[in-house]
Amino acid sequence: MRSKAVSIFVYLIIAFAAFGLFSQLFGNTVAFLSRLFISVFIGAAIFGLIYFFLMRRQPSGRQTDNMKKYKQAVKQSKSKYGHHKAVKTVSHQKSPQKKRNPKRASHLRVIDGSKAKKKNRASSL
Repeated sequence: MRSKAVSIFVYLIIAFAAFGLFSQLFGNTVAFLSRLFISVFIGAAIFGLIYFFLMRRQPSGRQTDNMKKYKQAVKQSKSKYGHHKAVKTVSHQKSPQKKRNPKRASHLRVIDGSKAKKKNRASSL
């Protein structure tokens, strides 16, 4: 019973707000739009200041951990592979191609099957 009264009260406040909004919009349009623009500008300025001073300078713990791990991985990669820049040269002559020795891969093997014997799948039903 109490929640029903609260919801009716909330709907009543929303209805009055909508009525006031429309009466300002149609009654004094220039003043309404200027107030709306100023409110949006002030809200954006407050959000920008909060973001600039609080959120940007203090990264969350998860981002800090990920950044530390990334920097460590870059450091390991540089120490392992070095810091080389690849320089591509363009040559107009074709290099002689080497003949590859056609050897079988040692990890592959051929399994012999019975290819001559074909199943008649229609008769097996």
